[in-house]
Amino acid sequence: MNFFRGVMGGQAQPIQKLCDRVASSTLLEDRRDAVRALKALSKKYRMEVGTQAMDHLVNILQTDRSDSEILGYALDTLYNIICNDEEEEQDENTQKQADDLGAQFTDKFIQDPEHVTLLLTLLEEFDFHVRWPAVKLLTALLKNQCVQVQGIILVSPMGVSRLMDLLADSREVIRNDGLLLLQQLTKSNAAIQKIVAFENAFERLLEIITEEGRSDGGIVVEDCLLLLLNLLKNNSSNQNFFKEGSYIQRMKPWFEVGDDNSGWSAQKVTNLHLMLQLVRVMVSPVNSPGATASCQKSMYLCGLLQQLCTILMATGVPADILTETINTVSEVIRGSQVNQDYFASVNAPSNPPRPAIVVLLMSMVNERQPFVLRCAVLYCFQCFLYKNQKGQGEIVATLLPSTIDANSISAGQLLCGGLFSADSLSNWCAAVALAHALQDNITQKEQLLRVQLATSLGKPPVSLLQQCTNILSQGSKVQTRVGLLMLLCTWISNCPIAVTHFLHNQENVPFLTAQISENLGEDERLVQGLCALLLGICIYYNDNSLENCTKEKLKQLIEKRIGKENFVEKLCFITKHELYSRAAQKPQPAFPSPEQMLFDHEFTKLVKELEGVITKAVHKSSEEEKKEEEVKKTLEQHDNIVTQYKELIREQDAQIQELKEQVASVSSQNDELQATITQQLSQIQQHKDQYNILKLKLGKESQNQSNSQGDGSQVNGLQTEELTQLREEVEELRKKHTLLQTQLGDKDALINSLVSNCLCVYIYSALRKYSAPLNFATFSQTAETERLKVCEPWV
Repeated sequence: MNFFRGVMGGQAQPIQKLCDRVASSTLLEDRRDAVRALKALSKKYRMEVGTQAMDHLVNILQTDRSDSEILGYALDTLYNIICNDEEEEQDENTQKQADDLGAQFTDKFIQDPEHVTLLLTLLEEFDFHVRWPAVKLLTALLKNQCVQVQGIILVSPMGVSRLMDLLADSREVIRNDGLLLLQQLTKSNAAIQKIVAFENAFERLLEIITEEGRSDGGIVVEDCLLLLLNLLKNNSSNQNFFKEGSYIQRMKPWFEVGDDNSGWSAQKVTNLHLMLQLVRVMVSPVNSPGATASCQKSMYLCGLLQQLCTILMATGVPADILTETINTVSEVIRGSQVNQDYFASVNAPSNPPRPAIVVLLMSMVNERQPFVLRCAVLYCFQCFLYKNQKGQGEIVATLLPSTIDANSISAGQLLCGGLFSADSLSNWCAAVALAHALQDNITQKEQLLRVQLATSLGKPPVSLLQQCTNILSQGSKVQTRVGLLMLLCTWISNCPIAVTHFLHNQENVPFLTAQISENLGEDERLVQGLCALLLGICIYYNDNSLENCTKEKLKQLIEKRIGKENFVEKLCFITKHELYSRAAQKPQPAFPSPEQMLFDHEFTKLVKELEGVITKAVHKSSEEEKKEEEVKKTLEQHDNIVTQYKELIREQDAQIQELKEQVASVSSQNDELQATITQQLSQIQQHKDQYNILKLKLGKESQNQSNSQGDGSQVNGLQTEELTQLREEVEELRKKHTLLQTQLGDKDALINSLVSNCLCVYIYSALRKYSAPLNFATFSQTAETERLKVCEPWV
């Protein structure tokens, strides 16, 4: 107490007296007055009230549940001592002390998890003076110790459900603070996120967003969108639930903007920015491919993609919204052929109409446009071409002589213009964009070799490939050279014809070796590494069609001019570069400044794929290569033999299947004949019985012959006629029975013959397999064993 007296002066004793009154007073009014007084002191004397009164306040919450007024005072007091008030202007040290104090009191409060459970039960009280401070207190606890409080709420029965009920409260202040509470609750906790989602959160949040005016709404719309982002980001289960619940379709009205886009409020910009982020969460490249493709399909079918493209081509849209819309459209179309085809058909509302792709590329190669916007356009173009061979062909076709239209600007012309402009960032963006038109597409790599450029009047045209190497040799900026080298590496990789075209220019190899062998500064080491990669590709994909530039001669050149170890060291520098690691993380080009824009995401994959094989190719001797070729040929021969065996096995399988079908058919016929014979024998026996009965009757009647001779003769005549008919029927049945027995014997013989044929096929196969080469003896024995196993039931 002496410590507190020193800190508080004259206030220590009153706080202690108030605590004593709360603990010992029998009258509710006295306790209520004492708690009210503690609340008044709690903001100014936060530490003292928290240290002395917290236990008494918790006890009030447990014992005085019938009085909402004292509950409200107690909750407000606890909130004041636990909450770190961010609104007051404080210096950094004071704020840090306040934060530490809030964390300490939070730890003390949640030491007993029942205290948090008690707050959850108080949320069921409808009284405003209880429910609202309880919401604020829980929010403060979550802000100070999120993980621990989340764990307590997660194991509390109906804990999350009670919090979800806040969204249905008719009082807006409780509903709005409930949104803030759920934002804190759902941070980085997938289990709670799933529970909240299945408590019908999506439906309620979308209703609130609609009620509040969608993008034109206020801060409440922003809070709803932030909560939706918490629920969906990195949570595949909730994303699937959102899609299956047809909530994607309900996002379309969010993006309906009018013709007049002037004067957007800051809140509207914020809301629309968050809405675009929600769309991106559903189609992010980090999601599973199947889930992303399904969401992309839904966005196209419900018209959401079309709505986004409308914003893309609208006038007066704020720059940051336009940039984020471009990024969003990029991920909605990435890898989806239907969406990519639709995007290719979109035209800007200009006169004459121009394709959206052309309009966007104009912005990308325009150095006066904002850097982030140019990055977004590049990303959009990359996503349009991602796994889109049709789109790649259309872009390359705009550069070919037969398809160039002199009256209009094409995508290819803009890319070439950017490739050779004075702006290094335009050079880099155009080079990377053109490289994506060639990605994993050998046909377009070969087509691009046909492109000819007129560099100046009076001079013959040069190929695009040659012009790229000409600019490289002129010593331009590092960013320009890196972009061109990435384009060349992508172009000639896995394309022997392009390698031959590149090597056909006798100046290219000496230039590369000179670049690699020099001792240059840190900035030039990256260019050297990329030159080493380009030269390595010329070795690895070389078909030896040029006598002066065969694989062996290029390797000898490296050994003499550069040194194998030095070459590999320069090559490995690429992957050690800091910007390489950053670009390899995600497809979207995101750089803090234009100078750091050096690597493309797809190119990092190519480097990773080729670095090892190029290193091995450079170190291999000619003898090792010959041995590898021999081994390759041997393997090919072995593969041919295996293929022959597989074909033989397939033929035998077909024969066996045919024989099995014949056996099944004959067996079926056999069963039918047996049934017929049984039926015939039954009929014969029946006729025999009738014959014996008639014979007995005839004998009796002949002994008791009456006076009427005429009538008796008639009866005897009828009986004799019936006996004759029965004898004929019996004889006929005996003949049928004999015929059926003969047919049955024939069928049995046919079955035996088919089984014998089956065995002959396998024996023939076995003889063929045992005569195979020695290298495949094991294979033959295994295959024969399997065949004999199959044949066992018939032996």
